[in-house]
Amino acid sequence: MNRLLAPLLVALLAAAPSFAFAHVSLEQNSAQAGSTYKAVFRVPHGCDGSPTRAITVFLPEGFVGAKPMPKAGWKLETKSEKLAHPYDSHGTKITERVAVVSWSGGRLLDSEYDEFIVRASLPKEAGSTRIRVLQECEKGATDWNAAPTPENRDPAHPAPKLDILPSGASGGHHH
Repeated sequence: MNRLLAPLLVALLAAAPSFAFAHVSLEQNSAQAGSTYKAVFRVPHGCDGSPTRAITVFLPEGFVGAKPMPKAGWKLETKSEKLAHPYDSHGTKITERVAVVSWSGGRLLDSEYDEFIVRASLPKEAGSTRIRVLQECEKGATDWNAAPTPENRDPAHPAPKLDILPSGASGGHHH
């Protein structure tokens, strides 16, 4: 084997497992409270080798004014729910919100990567939230809905986590 290629191959093989266990994740995992947030859900693989056929995002309470980005070749659907506390937006009374967004009918191969995007206004309160994502495949499904617990710090299917920072705080990581 070529002396120059050998170390490269070793490096690639060492990196390979991290791809195999990649999770559905958010491109930006922190944003300011009360801001408009573009949630980019990164889907790095199918379900155990099976192509992804649908992605459903369950927006947490407090996420309002959600607008999903259509994707060519995928059917976009939203489900709304009544708001417990209607609010005023530019003089219009808002009484419901988009709570569930789903893209279906496409076919994302296990070997491919794609992104699914929703824009929404974030709650005015700071804190962390998890956004459940249901990934349905030709064979099986993966429900990305878990949160780490003291007993299980690394659940198999964690829901993407978003840190909502106090408004006026600069971006970056706060612990």
